[in-house]
Amino acid sequence: MSFPITTREIEYTSPDGQRLIGYFAAPAIDMPVAGVIVAPEWWGRTEYTEQRARELAAHGFAALAIDMYGDKKVTSDVPQASAWMMQTFDHVDTVVNRAQAGLDALKAQSEVNTEKLAAIGFCYGGKVVLDLARSGADLKAVVTFHANLSPKAPAEKGKIQAEILVLHGELDSMVSLDDVASFRQEMHGAGVEHEVIIFEDAKHGFSNPLADERAKANHVDLGYNAEAERQGLEAMYELLDKHLK
Repeated sequence: MSFPITTREIEYTSPDGQRLIGYFAAPAIDMPVAGVIVAPEWWGRTEYTEQRARELAAHGFAALAIDMYGDKKVTSDVPQASAWMMQTFDHVDTVVNRAQAGLDALKAQSEVNTEKLAAIGFCYGGKVVLDLARSGADLKAVVTFHANLSPKAPAEKGKIQAEILVLHGELDSMVSLDDVASFRQEMHGAGVEHEVIIFEDAKHGFSNPLADERAKANHVDLGYNAEAERQGLEAMYELLDKHLK
């Protein structure tokens, strides 16, 4: 079943005083539904991130595409994206604080059932939602697509509340299979229920139809893979439905 949806922008503020502007989408029904934050690739809160929020809403979830850079800044230029991303790493708490501010903004919406929350993230956004989960955030499920898996600090046993699904490309040259193995070891050590799915012939950025265009323009190793995208989204919705419906 696909629901009609409503959308709007939501302005909120991070603990460091940065103005953030999220994109909210929810099914047009008269009852609160589970909420999902959508953390963006390093390009910023792009139309792609907003599209994923709309798809989640059509599926029956309230979704907020969060703003990690402030003032909904976006770019298609790697040096600029890298600079903005690195600014969020300058202070140890910025990533988690801004992600938590987004989660709090989602919870404040009347359409959201605050007892059922999840997070998904793409690339840089995958690290964002993993670090949010590592912080002990009230999440039932976390899903990442071609994510940076490295923690600012390894997960503490008993702290992560979510079940985690990592969707990774076999040919990802930015996040190696050794990185995936280290992540699995971290999750096992922390006693976290998790699954990693590795897609054959898939590169970093496999879920984004613009990946090939961005790769060519910036001379970086990205690639769109329609089958990996399809299978990844199917696995994502299976996990979200399990915990949120």
